[in-house]
Amino acid sequence: MATAEAASPPRGSPWDDPIDEAPLVFLDLEMTGLRPASDRVIELCAERTRGGHVEASLTTLVRPDDSTFGNAHVHGIQREDLTHAPTFVEIADKLLAVCEGGILVAHAASWDVTFLEAELARANRPERFPFFLDTLVLSRRAFALPTHALGSLCASLGVTQARAHRAEDDVHALREVWKKIREVLAPATPRDLWHVRIGQRYARPAIVAAAVAAAEIGRPVRLRYRPAHRGPEDLEFCVTSVRTDLDPPRVLGYLLPSRSRRELRADRILLIEAPGEAGK
Repeated sequence: MATAEAASPPRGSPWDDPIDEAPLVFLDLEMTGLRPASDRVIELCAERTRGGHVEASLTTLVRPDDSTFGNAHVHGIQREDLTHAPTFVEIADKLLAVCEGGILVAHAASWDVTFLEAELARANRPERFPFFLDTLVLSRRAFALPTHALGSLCASLGVTQARAHRAEDDVHALREVWKKIREVLAPATPRDLWHVRIGQRYARPAIVAAAVAAAEIGRPVRLRYRPAHRGPEDLEFCVTSVRTDLDPPRVLGYLLPSRSRRELRADRILLIEAPGEAGK
């Protein structure tokens, strides 16, 4: 995910759409290696969804026009499998049509985006994707797990992954992992997820605003908090004040029914229900 506050997704659709109405493009690429300047994409899957329904998709092997090949030990794709596959130039327009107006979602997304941009540039269809959602980052905030590789996430979360490192199967697994992440982080919009950070002491603005509103109204809220090295816990919490002058902001208050005092790091708060809605 991009991190600079000066550079953020443009206001309006799709980033400020309700999360179930936003067009999301789940993407996975298989490559011949790790160097975008010289390695090539040899398989891709892109599924454009809205509210969980697929609107458009493209799944295909891709034959590099310079005969580059590699990484068969990872993805299992053999050179002969590519003999009759289209080149990237031949599928570029259809891929861009699937992606148009949507938000890219991928695991360790910067790799996929960098390779995608490199291939489009070679195809004389240059396109930039400066803002995207990375399920690796989101899973690290949502879950306390020893590793967040896609295969390990699937095993931990009970998600079926038919063939690891094959584009279509990885996208299908990714979409199921996305559902699990959404259940925990409860975003209202894609922008809310774009604000999720790891290791930057940065709190989602929507969480801070909800905490301030809860303190002003003075009614208990249901609050989901993920302490370091532990899974999320749901708390009934009365917010008394929010220290926005601290880095990260702190949410002060007390637990119910014990009334024991707590000071919570706002960057580790995953959900605050609107005041008065707790328990509904």
